[in-house]
Amino acid sequence: MKHYSLIHHLKFILPSLLGIFLFMIPFSYKGQVTIPIAILASWLQNQIGDYLTGIMTFIIVLTAFMTLLYRWILKRNPKALSFSPFFTGLFHVTTFWTLVRVVGAVLALLTYFQVGPEAIYSENTGGMLLGDLLHILFSVFLFAGLLLPLLLNFGLLELFGTVLEKVMRPLFTLPGRSSIDNLASWLGDGTIGVLLTSKQYEQGYYTKREAAVIGTTFSVVSITFCIVVIEQVNLEHLFIPFYLTVLAAGLVSGMIMPRIPPLSRFQNQYNNGEEQVHDKENVENGKSRWRSGYEKALDKASKSKGLPHYVKEGSQNVLDMWMGVAPIVMTFGTLALVLATYTPVFSWLGYPFIPILELMQLPEAEAASETLLIGFADMFLPAILIESVSSELTRFVIACLSVSQLIYMSEVGGLILGSKIPVRFTHLIVIFLLRTVISLPIIVAIGHLIF
Repeated sequence: MKHYSLIHHLKFILPSLLGIFLFMIPFSYKGQVTIPIAILASWLQNQIGDYLTGIMTFIIVLTAFMTLLYRWILKRNPKALSFSPFFTGLFHVTTFWTLVRVVGAVLALLTYFQVGPEAIYSENTGGMLLGDLLHILFSVFLFAGLLLPLLLNFGLLELFGTVLEKVMRPLFTLPGRSSIDNLASWLGDGTIGVLLTSKQYEQGYYTKREAAVIGTTFSVVSITFCIVVIEQVNLEHLFIPFYLTVLAAGLVSGMIMPRIPPLSRFQNQYNNGEEQVHDKENVENGKSRWRSGYEKALDKASKSKGLPHYVKEGSQNVLDMWMGVAPIVMTFGTLALVLATYTPVFSWLGYPFIPILELMQLPEAEAASETLLIGFADMFLPAILIESVSSELTRFVIACLSVSQLIYMSEVGGLILGSKIPVRFTHLIVIFLLRTVISLPIIVAIGHLIF
């Protein structure tokens, strides 16, 4: 092993252990299973909750204004803002995303002042997003953005990337370092997984295909929210079989989805356009995976640039999340929830599933069919709609499926579209449908064994 001083070892070990503790260690707090980063986020919401709706409205409107301003300035002088590459990258976006940000600002203003059609600002649509979900995203983004470098910059991903390469690559066609993204999602929250994956893609560690697979396949909801879902359908006494069923469906989907279109068709090309010609996590000849991974971790930690750079990077992460993601969640989330709440669109889309559910011997198949696709709007909607169904088996199946589908526009879907992960809206629709088709028979089969 190369010679490293005690300082190099400590620069890797201490920040990495702190990052693992904050993002990946679940424990019971006030009767709920959670992680430290979520506790910090909840604390902040309790402190400034009365102001967060106004704060998020301001952020969304400011983002739209600055996007239009940058577009106007750069059209007249393309080099005028070259002194600020970060803000240019943040505000100089395509025409489509400019339109999305402007629509998000309009929807946020209508919701905040409760003017215009009630369908936009009601507590089931824009009101829920601006007055609840975006509060959570504000605080999670703040702490996750500031503290994410603990996972990214001090060697933890290099160690696990090398050690777990032989597990992740054959099972999920992914590099070993994706194990940290996956664990952060499973144990923490899907939003953290999306943010971590996006940053790794930007920094050139994931190809387009790898980033798309991780972001859409492993960005699952937290254990805490799983508890909320199972309680909503009055089956909290079955939490352990419920969570094991979700794990089983998730693992099977995780092995199948990367190997079929559309994910299999994404290019193995990095963000800078470079083709993937070899695995970045190969082991040097004559070295064990642990030794090679630990050396790479120490090399990474030794190159960390100190507190000022850490604070600058963390602050840029926060702004990128607040201004890059919040308007998109507001736009796509509100429109999806309006369709789900005030139109029969998702019920119509569920009709073809009735004979399939009947073939699977699922009681009250018609009621269940109405919930199968509505989760694309918001993951909690199926649990609310199925609550009144008498069959425990049907409630169990829909609760498991809603968590296993992963892609819902009120949060994770909007986050993915707002991130640098190269996934389009049409991809999300197809991935959601495929996950539904793959997960449903697994969940129903397990459900029949339990009931």
